[in-house]
Amino acid sequence: MSTAAACVAHAGIITGHSPHHGILMIRSSRFLQLDVFPARPGGGNPLGVVLDAGDWSDARMQRFATWADLVETTYVLPPTVPEASYRLRIFTPQREIPFAGHPTIGSAHAVLESGIATPRNGVLMQECAAGLLPIRVENGTPRQLCVRAPAAHVVREGGAELASILRGVSQGALPPAFVEGGRRWWVAEFASEDALRGWHPDHAAIAALAHATDSLGLCIFARCRQRDYDLAVRAFPAGVGIVEDPASGAANGLIAALIAEREPGGVLARGYRVSQGREIGRDAALLVRIEDGDVWVGGATDTVVAGELRWGELD
Repeated sequence: MSTAAACVAHAGIITGHSPHHGILMIRSSRFLQLDVFPARPGGGNPLGVVLDAGDWSDARMQRFATWADLVETTYVLPPTVPEASYRLRIFTPQREIPFAGHPTIGSAHAVLESGIATPRNGVLMQECAAGLLPIRVENGTPRQLCVRAPAAHVVREGGAELASILRGVSQGALPPAFVEGGRRWWVAEFASEDALRGWHPDHAAIAALAHATDSLGLCIFARCRQRDYDLAVRAFPAGVGIVEDPASGAANGLIAALIAEREPGGVLARGYRVSQGREIGRDAALLVRIEDGDVWVGGATDTVVAGELRWGELD
């Protein structure tokens, strides 16, 4: 594939000649690069969003996501059911995934900013591989968006598989658990924020665990006192080739599901604020709300780049 062509790109489809003597089709799409869940400018989790992707093939989506090399790249498509505001496909640099929290929140921000969709009674309805997911739109400064995470449950408690990975760690009140809800994660509580922030994980062991258990990997949390957040979180999704995720809505959704199930009367049972990403220089802030067994995860999004994407392929 080459993007070289003797032409000037504009909205629509144009052609040029590649150095390999084929006809190069250049399609123009609107493109946004965002920071999702930023606690400060430059924080949060980066996301690329291609807005006009109705004619993109599966292979083309994957090639561009690999080239962009962001944690995830999403593609906004026309919905296939009347209830949906839009349809979304989500790709890591390696593969397509059915659901992730920060791509969902960031893409909802993108469709609002671009005018592709408008809320109905304050809600956008996203169609994706995980089903129809409602996203609440809370206008303010900044605007907050919250997605109802897929229903989750504890597959099993305890973690012999985690014994070597967590060797020497002082653990918190809840035992480690394997939790499933749209994604599958191992979840462990640390006894203190300092222990969590100072931990140096064995990334190769987490990758082996992820592949052996068909999961994304390990997310850890610690309760915090006298802070402007209630939990500190770190997530290691080695199952999709990411060493550490700066802000994971999916991981936070499963942590919330575990807390709601195991501590229904606790101080966190209705929701809390999360700090994530500081250890890798991407300070993030997330909101979690727990209502009648449903978990909502969200926060703000900053638009960093807005422009035109020119991406060619040989026919």
